[in-house]
Amino acid sequence: MKTTFKSVALATTILGGAVAAQADNIDFLCYQDSNECEVFGAMAEKFTADTGHTVTINAVGYEVIRDQLENQLQTDAAPDVARVTNLGGLNQYYLDLSDHVDTGYWEENYSATLPWFRAPGGEDNGVYGWMTQLTVTGPYVNVSMFEDAGVDLLEDGATWDDWAVALKEVQDSVGATAGLVMDRTAHRWAGPAFSYGAKFFDDAGVPILVDEGFTNYAKTFLEWHASGLMPAEGWPAGSGTQYRNAAPLFLSGDAAMHMSGSWMINNYATNIADFDWKAVPAPCGPGGCGAMPGGSALVVFSSTDVPEAAAAWVNYMAQTENAEMFASETNNISAHQGLQASGVDYQNASPAVAAALSTFAANAGKAAEGTPQAYTFQGYAKNFAIYGIVPDYITQAINGEMSLEDALAAIDADVAAKIAE
Repeated sequence: MKTTFKSVALATTILGGAVAAQADNIDFLCYQDSNECEVFGAMAEKFTADTGHTVTINAVGYEVIRDQLENQLQTDAAPDVARVTNLGGLNQYYLDLSDHVDTGYWEENYSATLPWFRAPGGEDNGVYGWMTQLTVTGPYVNVSMFEDAGVDLLEDGATWDDWAVALKEVQDSVGATAGLVMDRTAHRWAGPAFSYGAKFFDDAGVPILVDEGFTNYAKTFLEWHASGLMPAEGWPAGSGTQYRNAAPLFLSGDAAMHMSGSWMINNYATNIADFDWKAVPAPCGPGGCGAMPGGSALVVFSSTDVPEAAAAWVNYMAQTENAEMFASETNNISAHQGLQASGVDYQNASPAVAAALSTFAANAGKAAEGTPQAYTFQGYAKNFAIYGIVPDYITQAINGEMSLEDALAAIDADVAAKIAE
């Protein structure tokens, strides 16, 4: 069932005949994680008052965006604008907004994410979409467990090695199942790997994966399992490309740290009642303080009959004041790099949620500056292959089914084969 939200301005004549005669209606296909479509609807009223253009917001389930949108784009049923997550994969359908926006402003404030929308090859400099939200990987800690163990939480700038020592001390002191748990996917693996110096790509943008930093992290990861810091219920219990969510071990109070991401904030705020928790800054290493970004975006499709109006709507949402309002009203992290540095005032969030959002926003900014390969990896068109290949072979090495040397060689060979397809 589809729900339609319409700007109040649709029912009225806006700004007199001169503007109304030039006004267009924008068909916007929207999915929401919480209240995003409602917030878009409220903000569309001001957009309509300013421009005369109206926005019809058709709210649908995410599965419509994921499974049906591309089919619509191949017919005459395509919307003018949509909220999407397959950023690079839909590039062929996008309208380049460059002729309709101040590209200098966009480059200044969104340079880290603009490449995610572009065609591969490095020759495309178009402006195609505005990130409605940024998701970022990073760890959560059980604050109560640290307090019970008498171990201080580490400060910003602490390394993964520092955290491993502290987490093992907490685990042993309170008898916890695990000091550290991590979702079984290379998406979560990547942030710490960047911290250890893994580059993931050569200077030409070709995946190389197994370099010195990647190897050093892989050795450390196996040591964390051998020492019992990481549990048998996590990565070792999976096989092949299987994804395993480590959240249950953290929710149950059996793990001192969960390496996950910002999308878990509302889940933990709602469902953790027996202990205090918090998000902590991404741990660092010789390669920086790595974190993996992601998220969803507004894009305009080239099939639109109202390109100027549709581009104006996306550009309106991308402006600093509006980007901050949207982030605040939806409790999302802004991709606006200026707002990441200055911070967003999350007026409607609890103190714990606001603190977690600020921490993850800072992680995103550090990644953009210190480990830019994270943003390259997010925009890489075949990253899905790497997400499965890495846990498959690393798990075999953890379980003693093959040597780490053979696992790393297999990762390199499989990635090379996948990108050649």
